Amino acid sequence: MSEIFDSQTTFADLGLSGDICRGVTDCGFEHPTHIQSKLIPEAVKGHDILGQSKTGTGKTAAFALPMLERVDPKESFAGLALVPTRELAIQVTREFEELGAHTGLKILAVYGGQKIPIQARKLEQKPNIIIGTPGRVMDMNNRGLLPYGRVRIAVLDEVDRMLDIGFREDIRKILGRMKHEHQTVFVSATISPEIEKLAHQYMNKPIDLTAADAKQLTVAQVEQSFVPVEPWDKRRLLRHVIKREKPALALVFCRTKVTVDRLADDLHRHGIDVLTLHADMHQGKRNSVMQLMREGKARVIVASDLAARGIDVDNITLVVNYDIPEDPEIYVHRIGRTARRGRDGRAVAFVTPEQGELLNKVEQLTNVEVVQTEYPDFEPGPEPSKVRQAREKDAAATSKHREKKSRSKMALPDEKTGQDDAKFPGGVVPVAAPKKRMGGRLRTRRS
Repeated sequence: MSEIFDSQTTFADLGLSGDICRGVTDCGFEHPTHIQSKLIPEAVKGHDILGQSKTGTGKTAAFALPMLERVDPKESFAGLALVPTRELAIQVTREFEELGAHTGLKILAVYGGQKIPIQARKLEQKPNIIIGTPGRVMDMNNRGLLPYGRVRIAVLDEVDRMLDIGFREDIRKILGRMKHEHQTVFVSATISPEIEKLAHQYMNKPIDLTAADAKQLTVAQVEQSFVPVEPWDKRRLLRHVIKREKPALALVFCRTKVTVDRLADDLHRHGIDVLTLHADMHQGKRNSVMQLMREGKARVIVASDLAARGIDVDNITLVVNYDIPEDPEIYVHRIGRTARRGRDGRAVAFVTPEQGELLNKVEQLTNVEVVQTEYPDFEPGPEPSKVRQAREKDAAATSKHREKKSRSKMALPDEKTGQDDAKFPGGVVPVAAPKKRMGGRLRTRRS
């Protein structure tokens, strides 16, 4: 717990008003996390900040509380927080509303997937703080409904992920249009050179709060392990792990939406209750899945990375990397869905024989050894005939290719005399240049 919380400090010590502290107390928080105790006092003073912290350590409250403190209820559009996904916009808005329950501030979520006329009517009521995805925020600004000129505090949450999913130019356009003096805060689990370049371009002498957490990006409360598995055994292994571990709520990550749906169908067929989350789902359906998770009515969620970015649910006890990601930073965000706010959690990665290098990249980035775990009672299935036939075909092709390049058909030295007639006539190795050479001149254009 001491790794996450600053037990020597209270929220009142951070320069927050009584109304804000009441909201914090209502939410059940007694002491700030380390990132909160460092970031909040500087943000309340109005400084630009580049902050990094492990997932699950309270980054949202770290930027929400200063914004709630500094925005006056009489100011419209004074606060703007950009987030990468719809789910995260909804989640962050909910946290703002809970923490700012006694401030009288109006907070609005603006994101794609919701009808524009509905959001337009809410924007006409001039909310104090906007939480939105970059695309929809730009759209509303172009319609004249969301003026950048009134923004006093701009926050970019999960900057690394926004860059990964293509919001690079949108961010530049939004920040570039804010010509007036304002405060800018970046928060992210990982800080890349590109994020530092953005900070240098759009911030005014930012305070750097990245060094403290740079060495290790995952919290100690997450027990990390991996299981070696053949590709054709992954579904069977997942069913075994779920039945063996009996998690309160398991979150299973896949690389593609197709894999999400196929895996969910397989779990259904074997009697496991499962819900899915991916970008192709209607927003209303995604919201209902999130609500079931918060109410503790879901047991297994199979999700893609994009759809799962807004998941901040306390009772996730197991995260399964069904597909280990190519980008190790995605692994950091995935396992950060468990062990939230100091709780314990487990993260298990399924690693096929050819994916050892991906696991090495994860360990290098996180500075943590991911230990191997075994399930002795798990019985692997037989190698599928298609896989066996493909392997035999590849082996035959490789052997044929090697045979073409092989030197084994060349004449070998005579076993009795030791002479190599193939290499040198008569097996005699020359030790000097020949006495007679061919004469003549090379013809050129001049000759």
